Amino acid sequence: MNRILLRILSLLMVVGVVNVDAYGGEEVGKKNVLFIFADDMSYEAVGIAGMLNIDTPHLDKLAARGTRFTHTYNSGGWHGAICAASRTMLNTGKRLWDARGLENRQRMGNFAKGKRTWSQRMSGLGYETYFTGKWHVSIKSKAIFDHARHERAGMPKQVKEGYNRPVEGKTDAWSPYDKKFGGFWQGGKHWSEVVGDDTIDFIEDAKGRDKPFFIYAAFNAPHDPRQSPKKYVDQYPLREVDVPADFLPVYPFKDAIGCSAKLRDEKLAPFPRTEYSVKVNRQEYYAIITHMDAQIGRILKKLEDSGMADDTYVIFTADHGLSVGHHGLLGKQNMYDHSMRVPLFIAGPAVPKGKLVDTPVYLQDAMATSLSIAGDAVREGVWFDDLLPKVRGKFEGKGKGIYGAYMMDRQRMCVYGDYKLIIYPKAQVYRLFHLKDDPKEMKSLAGQQAYAEVVNSAFSYFEKLQAEHGDTLKIDLAGYVGR
Repeated sequence: MNRILLRILSLLMVVGVVNVDAYGGEEVGKKNVLFIFADDMSYEAVGIAGMLNIDTPHLDKLAARGTRFTHTYNSGGWHGAICAASRTMLNTGKRLWDARGLENRQRMGNFAKGKRTWSQRMSGLGYETYFTGKWHVSIKSKAIFDHARHERAGMPKQVKEGYNRPVEGKTDAWSPYDKKFGGFWQGGKHWSEVVGDDTIDFIEDAKGRDKPFFIYAAFNAPHDPRQSPKKYVDQYPLREVDVPADFLPVYPFKDAIGCSAKLRDEKLAPFPRTEYSVKVNRQEYYAIITHMDAQIGRILKKLEDSGMADDTYVIFTADHGLSVGHHGLLGKQNMYDHSMRVPLFIAGPAVPKGKLVDTPVYLQDAMATSLSIAGDAVREGVWFDDLLPKVRGKFEGKGKGIYGAYMMDRQRMCVYGDYKLIIYPKAQVYRLFHLKDDPKEMKSLAGQQAYAEVVNSAFSYFEKLQAEHGDTLKIDLAGYVGR
């Protein structure tokens, strides 16, 4: 079907002349979309992934009744708040460096005037739109959603006691369940519980309307300060918390790549890193995720009780991952999989149950996918891809190449087949990892003569992706050292 016919079909679907199932089947009514979004949640941080001793029963159940994408990436960010870049891409459909220009309030306002944001597109396709939680996009959610509650900033307020901690043998001044520190407890109720309450209310409201719904439920969890009720922290005794296999006291390139002690995220634990401080940080990370999972369970139960579950697609993902002790790092400002990859599940009508898709995708493909579900066959101006063909097994090819960047000149990355090439322009260093043989990215093959041709091919591929992403940074590996 050519682009003109797709546009005609899309317009007919918008006005209700044609309603085609997302799988190309018989005519049906439009399906609801419930988008659930986490913050700072690595791909490994769900029980069903089988990588960590972490409890996420409700997310596990959601993944089991749908399709799970095992290699879902964010493409980085232009400053330390990777969240802002990820969410701007998600809500505009723009690739990384184009989205950077829309972080400006005036330019985003002009973009929204054209009704081109995700929620506006869904509204134009006949949906009642709802929002709650973390936003971090340079326009007010109330300006572009029909209903918006409790819009939160980039993170709950952190306090000085929450940094450079804990130190083994010394009293820890901070506690994840002491409400006096505010943060997630500001306002009297934990913010994850507020998102759960709001989303339940939205589902109840939507049940009484003729329109299908689009709900964007965005948790601040598990971003720091990683706070949760005591019973969730007690669920993870330190003796049962893992220290990552790639643990390092100090990452050797941290200063040159923009991850020095000056970076806020890296101040969360003392330098050099200790196994004890990493275990405590991970304990609190697991606890807030399990607490968030409980709220997601409440939401999914409400959806079932509403009678609308069979007509609803549920998409779960996160804005980026997090190190939490991997490679001697705490934050998300790096090119390793623990920080670039996130969980992504899709469940809903005709979605295969328990299916795994290992084709690399971007988390922002969730936006394009929801537009496809809503009937937009063209998705004009959206750079990201519809995931439904991959879900139903009718996709041929490799999809978009996986590219990553941090700041204008600090870090670059690409996935080249089974390899990942990481480039540090300021340090003039490159690293090469074989992702299948070395999924924890612990043994760099860079600098070894046996892999010189792989490096050359991967770098040529990277330059191709640079052009596709509008990345203008000039890099000449001839002057770099493989480490």
